[in-house]
Amino acid sequence: MRKVVSVFVLMLVCAVTYAGGYRVSLQGNRALAMGHTGVAVVNNAELAFFNPAGLVHLENKLNISVGGFGVFSDVAFQNEQFGQATQTDSPVGTPLYLYASYKLNEKFALGLAVYTPYGSTVEYPTDWAGSHLVNNIELQAIYVQPSFSWEVVEDRFSIGGGPILAIGSVNFNRNLSRNLTDLEGNRSNVTIDASGILEFGWTVGALLNLDNQDKWKLGFNYRSLIDVEVEAGDGEAVFSNVPNSPLAPIANGTFDFTASLPLPAEWTVGLSYRPNEKWLLAFDYNYAEWSAYNSLDLEFLNTDGSVALESINPRNYKNASTYRFGAQYSPSKKFDLRVGYYFDESPVQAGFFAPETPRNDSNGFTGGFTYNINDKFAIDASFLYLRFKEIDASYDAFTETDGTPAPFGGTYKSSAFAPGIGLSYKL
Repeated sequence: MRKVVSVFVLMLVCAVTYAGGYRVSLQGNRALAMGHTGVAVVNNAELAFFNPAGLVHLENKLNISVGGFGVFSDVAFQNEQFGQATQTDSPVGTPLYLYASYKLNEKFALGLAVYTPYGSTVEYPTDWAGSHLVNNIELQAIYVQPSFSWEVVEDRFSIGGGPILAIGSVNFNRNLSRNLTDLEGNRSNVTIDASGILEFGWTVGALLNLDNQDKWKLGFNYRSLIDVEVEAGDGEAVFSNVPNSPLAPIANGTFDFTASLPLPAEWTVGLSYRPNEKWLLAFDYNYAEWSAYNSLDLEFLNTDGSVALESINPRNYKNASTYRFGAQYSPSKKFDLRVGYYFDESPVQAGFFAPETPRNDSNGFTGGFTYNINDKFAIDASFLYLRFKEIDASYDAFTETDGTPAPFGGTYKSSAFAPGIGLSYKL
């Protein structure tokens, strides 16, 4: 009976790890327009996120970049064998960012990055075929990252880095099984709500000028593993419409819960080439160590702190790579035009494809521009069209109340469109 509730744990995992299971990279308009490259590109304060080592190379003493995006996502599901079909009706997501850098002298600079790497919503129609896995899920996360930048070798080599504070919240709802109801026929369901979750990580980067002409740059950035610990009091699980029966897996009511899961380490290496004053080319390779995410253990707690229900859930993710390409053309001092592309591998393996993160290998097509209003202010604009490969996949870990395996699968088609706008300032 306890296995009835176990799958809901996966909702929490996928929400918190949205960037890996369903990654839409939106950490800067200039970088996004170039395929979200930036580890070896020195252009503005967006370096505070992509590679703090580059901040000391910015020409101006003060650099600020702010902006945001509108995320329009869509998921279509179909199972021809059972005549099932549905489409999400998710509200618009609005991830934001703020970056700043200040050069103390020719050798040192400080930076600050505030951004929302995880912030989206998936909402399915009520009582759709997969409602025992998810009805809706909403995630919001804010990262605060102070950093430093040090030019170790003049005009050649610099390093940078700093701590990361992650502030997150998640809310989702699902039915407990495919057919469990109360006496009035209302579907038994659970709503998970957690907020104010604080965890720490760190990042470090390096930037190397490969020649004396400042044409070739090689960049490196590492973000550490962050273990997310949800403790009693961080949130609550509300069970509703559960039948009053000794066979029910848990009673109606509100429970504390605990959980632990890893957010994997990421490695990024980038190369940029500026053949002349008008052109800039960039390539980034990102490697995420998702193999650290094997399982999630969760406990529901009684008021006395004892365990009312325990759930152990395999996830079996694999390491995944992303390949990014970008180009910039500057026809005049007023305009910079950009275009890019990236291929993002999915960490999800066969048999673990869940509808709350209908994520498969994807192709991202990007573009945008900067309009320099004057010597201090510039408007940055970008767009991303992300197309996920159509996939026929299933989630096989769900088990009904009598112990019968109940895999859920079908064909998924997913896409996302994200226009963005921002403002850059330098002094």
